[in-house]
Amino acid sequence: MEQQPDPPPPSARTRPPGTGQPRLLRHRPFALLCGEQIASSVGRQVTTLALALLAVTRLGAGPFGTSALMALSYLPGALLSPFAGVLVDRARLRGLTVLLTVLQVLVVGSVPVADALGRLGLPQLYLVATASGALTSMLAVALQAALPRVVRPEQLLSANSALTGARTTGQIGGPALGGVLVGLTGASTALLAACVAYGIEALLLLGLPATLNSPVQQARREKESRTAVLRAGLEVVRGERLLRRQVLAGAGFNLGSGAADALFVLYATRDLGLPAWQLGTVYAAFSVATVLGVLLAGRFAATIGLAAATRICAVVAALAIFLIPGASLGPGFPALLAYQFVFGLAATVWAISMTTTQQLITPPELQGRVAGVLQAALIGTVPIGALGGGALAAWLGNVPVLTGAATVALLAAACLWLP
Repeated sequence: MEQQPDPPPPSARTRPPGTGQPRLLRHRPFALLCGEQIASSVGRQVTTLALALLAVTRLGAGPFGTSALMALSYLPGALLSPFAGVLVDRARLRGLTVLLTVLQVLVVGSVPVADALGRLGLPQLYLVATASGALTSMLAVALQAALPRVVRPEQLLSANSALTGARTTGQIGGPALGGVLVGLTGASTALLAACVAYGIEALLLLGLPATLNSPVQQARREKESRTAVLRAGLEVVRGERLLRRQVLAGAGFNLGSGAADALFVLYATRDLGLPAWQLGTVYAAFSVATVLGVLLAGRFAATIGLAAATRICAVVAALAIFLIPGASLGPGFPALLAYQFVFGLAATVWAISMTTTQQLITPPELQGRVAGVLQAALIGTVPIGALGGGALAAWLGNVPVLTGAATVALLAAACLWLP
C-alpha cells in the first residue's frame, strides 16, 4: 500500500519538531495562549453544564429538548466557520479574539439576568446555546490561525500539544467547578462564574502581540472577489490529499462518535447499571488518557511522522468505540474504562497530529479560511450523529445503534489508509 508522505517542510522548517520547546515554554505570547485555553475551557464546561441543568430541572425539557440544546451549540460552527475563516484572515486578529470573548460574556450573562427578572424560558436558552456556539467556533478558527504567527514552524507540534494539555486542564476542572457552583448557588448563578472565566480569557488575549492586528498580505484584499476569497480555503483542502483524507475521516468519525456520545450516559446507567462513582471513574480515565496523549503526541509523531501517527491513531480510536456495545457481553465497568482510556489517548494524538499537519501545509494568508472549512466539516456531523443516534436507539435499542456507530467511525478512519 502506498504510504502518504508527511507535508514537505519549507527550508525554515528543517529542524525536527520540539527542538525549540524550552524557549517555547518561556515565550510570553504562547504562555498567554495556554492561559486562555484553560480559562475558556473552564468557562465552556460550566456554561454547558449549567444550561443543561437549567433546561432539565427548571424548565422541564425532555430528552429531545436537551439533545436540541447540544445540537444548537454545534450547528453554528458547521454553518459559519468558512465565513469566520474569511473574517479571520482579513481582520485585526488580536482585536477580533478579544471582541468575541467579550460578546461571550454578554451572551452567557444574559441568562442569570433574565432569571433574576423572572423572564427565563427555553427559547432564551436555545438562543444562548446557539450564539455561544457561534462565538466559540469563530474564536477557535481565529486561534488556529494565530498560532503559526506566535510560534516558529518547527515548534507547532509542541505548541499544539501544550495547548491541548492546557485545554484538558480546564476540561478536568470545569465540570467539577460547575457541579460545586450549581450545588451551592444554583445553575443560573453558576453562569456568573463562567462569565468571570471569559473575562479572564479576554484579558489574556488582550496581552497578545500587537503584530497580530496586521492582516497577512493585506495588499491583496481588494483584488479578490468575495466568492474567490471564500473559495480559497476550500481549494487548499481540495488540492491537498492529506487534508482531503482528514476531512473525510474526521467528519465520518464524528458522525459515529457523536451518536455514541449521545447514548453513552443513558446506556451506562440504565442498560449496564453503573453507579455514579463508576461512571465518574470512567470519565476520569478519559482525562488521564488525554493528558498522557498530550505528553506522547510530540515524540510519537516526530518518530513515525505526522501522517503515520494520524492514520494509526484514527483506527485505534475507532476500534475503541466497539468496547461500548461490547460492555453488554460481560462486566460493563472494565470495558467502558478501557474504552475511555484507549479512545482518549488515541483521539488526542490524532487531533494534535491533524491540526499540526493542517497548519504546516496551509499558506500563512489562508490559515483562517482553511481552519474554517475543516472545522465546518468536522463539527457539522456531530449533531447529526447525536440526534440520529438518539432517534434510532428509540427504535432499535442502544446496543445495535452503538455497534453501527462504531462501524461508521471505523470505516471513516480507514479512509486515511486508502492507496
